[in-house]
Amino acid sequence: MIVNKELMNKELMNKEFMNKELMNKEFMNKEQMIQETEENLLHVYNRPGIVFDHGEGCYLYDTEGNRYLDFAAGIAVCGLGYGDAEFQDALKAQVDKLLHTSNLFYHTACADAARALTRISGMDRVFFTNSGTEAIEGALKSARKYAWAKGTGRYEFIAMSDSFHGRSMGALSVTEHQEYRTPFEPLISGVKFAKFNDLESVKALITDKTCAIILEPLQGEGGINPGTTEFLQGVRQLCDENGILLIADEIQCGMARTGKMFAWQISGVKPDIMTMAKAIGNGVPVGAFAMTEEVAKYSLAPGDHGTTYGGNPLACTAVAKVVEIFEKRNILAHVNEMGAYLRARLEELQAQSGGRITELRGLGLIQGIRLNGPVGEVTKKALSRGLIIISARADVIRLVPPLIVEKEQIDEMVSIVKECL
Repeated sequence: MIVNKELMNKELMNKEFMNKELMNKEFMNKEQMIQETEENLLHVYNRPGIVFDHGEGCYLYDTEGNRYLDFAAGIAVCGLGYGDAEFQDALKAQVDKLLHTSNLFYHTACADAARALTRISGMDRVFFTNSGTEAIEGALKSARKYAWAKGTGRYEFIAMSDSFHGRSMGALSVTEHQEYRTPFEPLISGVKFAKFNDLESVKALITDKTCAIILEPLQGEGGINPGTTEFLQGVRQLCDENGILLIADEIQCGMARTGKMFAWQISGVKPDIMTMAKAIGNGVPVGAFAMTEEVAKYSLAPGDHGTTYGGNPLACTAVAKVVEIFEKRNILAHVNEMGAYLRARLEELQAQSGGRITELRGLGLIQGIRLNGPVGEVTKKALSRGLIIISARADVIRLVPPLIVEKEQIDEMVSIVKECL
């Protein structure tokens, strides 16, 4: 047998290089990991000096073995917390079967996920995306296509003050935060902003060019602001009277977080188009926009919209399994019980805060603590004490824990926040 020594030497060198790389990664300390990340990633986040390694339940653990109670849940994503065995087993099984086919073909997981989402959302048709902001893009396109197909000549949108719908150009165009918008203007034209929870301000902006009104039934990033039933019902009536579509952004407030599967179900104000993401995948990147049959009939058709990865077998397996687990374990009942307990403990905290806490906002397990000043120092102090909390605007602490949170963890959070205040 002829042995190619040069080829063997190359293979040995490659193996030696790979082994060294693995060893370097294994023994790289926290500071090296952070430095390597900062050298290679685009700097658009100011991260604290912590490197997370794994999670369990409502807790995250860093590379140095420190434990953190997580009341952010990946920004309202990890509804089932971390390390849920049933969820993870479903993903592992799908990885061994099929990861990707593209949307040129059918696959079994897509049928399961679409059936589950249309059933719990009350919508008739769904389109899977890779993220929440892509879901918003699809919703805006659907509304304009609907108006175009019906020959109405409508193309304008009414969005809300304090809204946040994403950071792509379309989503940013209906997001009111000026600091997010300014560097990227001019954005998509034909967008007006009404005052959230002020029906008269909406009414004043409606013209014969308005094709859709977009709102969050409960605003997350804007400060944890629930829409009042009177306001939401009034907007629905204005839409019906004027031939306007209603788009509900349920990306953060949906999927059981408010105590209903979707926040619009609290007021009974059903939208024509609805966006979802975050908790529908429990950490797997997946979003969706859904619509009624009436909108689907005149909206997107073959060639109007598409995605390479959206709704692939892994993402759809995650969605179908999340819905199954939520229903099997009656997550809604748990959210309502824990949401009431959380609110009661926050009211106690407010009473003891000496005026530091000026207002409590929210529903279920999406709650906001408004302070009489910026919350940045409080969130930093909390992190140093092993608690992860995040902000919603400069003066509101946003609490969006995993939906499996228990009373003892709520008590632990309140105790730490009390110290930090």
